[in-house]
Amino acid sequence: MVAALRRRATPIWRVVALPLLAIVLALAIAALIIVVSSAFTGIGFFPLLPLFAYGNLFAGAFGGLTAINNTLVAAAPLMLGGLAVGLGFKGGLFNIGVAGQFLAGAFTAAVVGAALADAPTAIGMTAALGAGALAGAALGFIPGFLKARTGAHEVVTTIMLNNATALLLAWAVGDLVRAEGFTFPRTGEIGNAGLPVLLGRNLHLGVPLAFAAIFVVRWLLERTTLGFEIRTVGANPNAARYAGMPPVVIVPLTMALSGLLGGTAGAVQMLGVIGFYASGISASVGFDSIAVALLGRSHPIGILFAALLFGAFRAGAPLMQITTQVPIEIIDIIQALIILFLAADLIVRRVFRLRARALEIEGATTVTRTWGEQVRT
Repeated sequence: MVAALRRRATPIWRVVALPLLAIVLALAIAALIIVVSSAFTGIGFFPLLPLFAYGNLFAGAFGGLTAINNTLVAAAPLMLGGLAVGLGFKGGLFNIGVAGQFLAGAFTAAVVGAALADAPTAIGMTAALGAGALAGAALGFIPGFLKARTGAHEVVTTIMLNNATALLLAWAVGDLVRAEGFTFPRTGEIGNAGLPVLLGRNLHLGVPLAFAAIFVVRWLLERTTLGFEIRTVGANPNAARYAGMPPVVIVPLTMALSGLLGGTAGAVQMLGVIGFYASGISASVGFDSIAVALLGRSHPIGILFAALLFGAFRAGAPLMQITTQVPIEIIDIIQALIILFLAADLIVRRVFRLRARALEIEGATTVTRTWGEQVRT
């Protein structure tokens, strides 16, 4: 029995070891950066500064009900965005267009929400969420269709769509749906279409929706025929084609589902936090979602914990900056280091003397796949 338990425990350790050690190493290097940079600021050289900084970071993320709520609210769109990227990875696709899909979902939800601001909450909220999700799905379908029909690489097309979407929405909010009575271009108030607050001042309905999406996507990938087809096409399009799973159908569908999740992330952030769309709204959630998916190894449960970690970083950073004068940008450095060590896992294994063979990070092969690969009918 002991031997059986060890056999079961080993794969779990092999799955979580690399991400956890990458986080530890990133925090250690960020601490060194904090100490060195403090010598050139008004703080002065203070070797223990990282301990105080990380302590306040933790307190800002988990030190009370309000802090925990802030972490969950920050993590909710990252869960949905991470699922969008992770689902693409499962299908052998790198959806770097989540940023544009996030904006499309946020804009559409804001417009529909403003139009239904006086309708009952159940109607206005549902319509705005659904419209945002469909906008993201439509934007995701385009590169998927081009990939399947012409072989156009999804990284190129999604990057182009990110820029085109941001510019198009900036024009639309300024000339088509600009609300009156404001000094800058923006949409109107969403009123009753906003997501209801469930707990405290800001824990809105989008948080449990994001948690539910984690398990829905897991069920889709692991328990349904469609999920099996997505994973098969991602692993080997030629074998999938010979087995009667046409990539020309599965690829656009996968990208549409991925875009749907990205659009839902934007809709949740719009209806639960921002409340109106204005030109220049940050789409950083879309790019952070790539890091969340990589850290979570494209598995829904891994994405859940990675999103909570990044949400905690974002929620705790303001208190850290106020109390220790360590700039918020150190969070971006930590996130970048985590992804660096995940990609260059040899560094982590050498530092921590891991004898196990290198683990392939699911999604990394998708990111580095040869460009120009064509999916034929």
